[in-house]
Amino acid sequence: MKITSVDPADVPAPWAYTNGALVEDARRLLFVSGQIPVTADDQVPPDFPAQCRLAWQNVLSVLKGADMTVENLVKVTVYLSDRRYRGENSAIRKEVLGDHCPALTIIITGIYDEAWLLEIEAVAAA
Repeated sequence: MKITSVDPADVPAPWAYTNGALVEDARRLLFVSGQIPVTADDQVPPDFPAQCRLAWQNVLSVLKGADMTVENLVKVTVYLSDRRYRGENSAIRKEVLGDHCPALTIIITGIYDEAWLLEIEAVAAA
């Protein structure tokens, strides 16, 4: 399988993401439901950095369950409860993904549970 970034010169330059992710020769697709900042024993961390890392940990666990890693991510959507978290969100995303830059959308919106400050969904291919 091959994932190629598609970043034409006539669209805004991406920062830590790609405008398009072209997937070739994939045999498996994984659609990761919105992962929330809740532990397996139903605990919610009190602050954004801890919640963000936990939501990403949950995404990584689902990927691992399908024998995939962050390198298989093609598209990520992050739902933030408040735009004030966008800087921390970007920094933690880069920490988790390293040099891998999938297509990305960030949406500021109300989240299902008021205790949750974000939710992350993704699509991966292998």
